Amino acid sequence: MPLSASVRTIAALFCSTVLSASGAVAQSPAIPLSDRIRLAELFRISEPVRGKVWPAWRETQVPVLLVTDSAEFLMHHPHPSAEFVSLGFDSVLHTVVWTRPRVFSPKLLATFPAVGGIPTVVVGNAEATGQSSAAWVVTLLHEEFHQFEYSQPDYYPGVEHLQLAHGDTSGMWMLNYPFPYDSAPVQGAMRSLGTALVRALDADRGHEAAALVEYRAARTALSRELSAEQERYLEFQLWQEGTARAIEYDCARRAARMGKPSAEFRALPDYLPYDSVAANIRSRVHNELQHVDLAERRRVSFYALGAGTAWLAERVVPDWQRRFLAQPYRLDQLFASLR
Repeated sequence: MPLSASVRTIAALFCSTVLSASGAVAQSPAIPLSDRIRLAELFRISEPVRGKVWPAWRETQVPVLLVTDSAEFLMHHPHPSAEFVSLGFDSVLHTVVWTRPRVFSPKLLATFPAVGGIPTVVVGNAEATGQSSAAWVVTLLHEEFHQFEYSQPDYYPGVEHLQLAHGDTSGMWMLNYPFPYDSAPVQGAMRSLGTALVRALDADRGHEAAALVEYRAARTALSRELSAEQERYLEFQLWQEGTARAIEYDCARRAARMGKPSAEFRALPDYLPYDSVAANIRSRVHNELQHVDLAERRRVSFYALGAGTAWLAERVVPDWQRRFLAQPYRLDQLFASLR
């Protein structure tokens, strides 16, 4: 599908230099050993985990661009652009690796059309992004879920139809939209929503219906504090980022059932088992829902709120994954048919 002008320019957000199409690497760099071990682990679990968590996700293209201090390494990309030089087939990673001089920040962790207009995970290594090796692998699965979201046929036209950019063709509106983070009524409504989500998620079957009524009342109360446009921005963030955080947890749980990682991965000094990573994600989201701090955390608050909403949908909404794709950017619509 041809990308719109605004989408084509998203990659420009993150560029720090402009490459010549004829540029070449004077001396072939190599992926650092620890990063190679982590990438091998990601590639070991990615497809089976995606297939178990969300079957339709399994077929999504998942190119990765690893950013190191001096070079970038591209993998699983169907059409590398001209500035990349092939390093050949890597027998450990089981894929062809391409390289170019560094363009992006080594601290970057994002998914956008970075190479050839195809959504690509652009990531620094675990040390640069401040994560343990296992958490880094799981976070890349979070980013691969964004690739799945972006691959939906109507994703880009649908986002434009939300009319949130206000002429910003760079894509920065997704981060910088003027949501009323400092509004006391909005802050209070967000806290109430977080509390209601925790109660609904923790409720036993006998109290589930009442907790769901409380959640829906809290969500309606928040909507009353927002304009129609602010509501669209909130729902977009809950749908896109919040659901990816929920899926991150599901991926960690599935990865824990995939058998032991390689001895090399388990020998990394920061190694944690995946069930510990999953527990940390769940605990963090639970804590953030209990203490929603919109003024301090701002847009990041939407991750926990969206994750809690997605977990609740998984629990009470039949066929929620199909509905998630059929009714994009509106997690609240998943509950509309419930009585």
